[in-house]
Amino acid sequence: MQQNQEEGGTSREEGFRSGFVTLVGRPNAGKSTLLNAIMGKKIAITSNTVQTTRHRFRAVLTRPGFQMIIVDTPGLHKPHDALGEELNVSACKALEDVDVVAFVADSSKPIGRGDEWVVAQIARSRAKKICVLSKTDLVNAAQLSAQREAAERLGPWDAMVALSAETGKNVEAFVEEAAYLLPEGPAWFPPDMETDQPLEVIVAEFVREKILRTFHDEVPHAIGVRVEEMEYDKKKDLARIYAVVYVERESQKGIIIGKKGAAIKQIGIDARADLEQLLGTRVFLDLSVKVKKNWRRDANQIRRFGYGEGA
Repeated sequence: MQQNQEEGGTSREEGFRSGFVTLVGRPNAGKSTLLNAIMGKKIAITSNTVQTTRHRFRAVLTRPGFQMIIVDTPGLHKPHDALGEELNVSACKALEDVDVVAFVADSSKPIGRGDEWVVAQIARSRAKKICVLSKTDLVNAAQLSAQREAAERLGPWDAMVALSAETGKNVEAFVEEAAYLLPEGPAWFPPDMETDQPLEVIVAEFVREKILRTFHDEVPHAIGVRVEEMEYDKKKDLARIYAVVYVERESQKGIIIGKKGAAIKQIGIDARADLEQLLGTRVFLDLSVKVKKNWRRDANQIRRFGYGEGA
């Protein structure tokens, strides 16, 4: 194919497609799991806890013929504090200036008013629109057919895909549909780049995931994690990571640390396994726990953690 050089060092091939694909939906619809399935590796954290995703996470998928920048967003929901409001703003902002919006709906849960509200936000966007019925491994054929009919009534779609990110079924079909809807354009990112998130953010999120999965409904929303220092010892092939887990109350600090430090030790062990796979090296992970009272109600604190639109 003929290649031309664009401004800023980007390269364009004739017929090459590129653009942004935003994943939106209610909390726990399966957006982050889908992103990981598309990328073939774990780069976004997942759990059954609402507000698991706090960053507008971008992954870059480059293949022959197209480059797709996939934007994972916080689940749209009725906010109960400043953090929730900030996450909703971030998710809605992700609908602006994108090429494709993928509405992700959980096939195992009836489509309701929350989904209708999300679709109403999507309708404002001029982007192409795909309806994704996720978690098809949890439903039978009759349930999926009913969900498809309900989704079709929500609004006009340029495409509809029913898939399971857990099993991988039809994930590639979604990629093909999204790529087809992208406009022609240059490759904006290097072909070996998989995300634009700073490494410190990914590391902090991997630690937070282990806390969410360990404590479930006890303290998850009060948790914020920040990496204070990262260094690599080339001689020992060892990455040293120092991170702080922030909570809002002393009682929560005690829960996270656990009896004789057992809980925080286990969190470190679980997180280190993922981090060693991510970094491709041995990892020394030092975790401490601090109290930052009512940080979720303080917009400035929220943005210091890198959450929401102010990040």
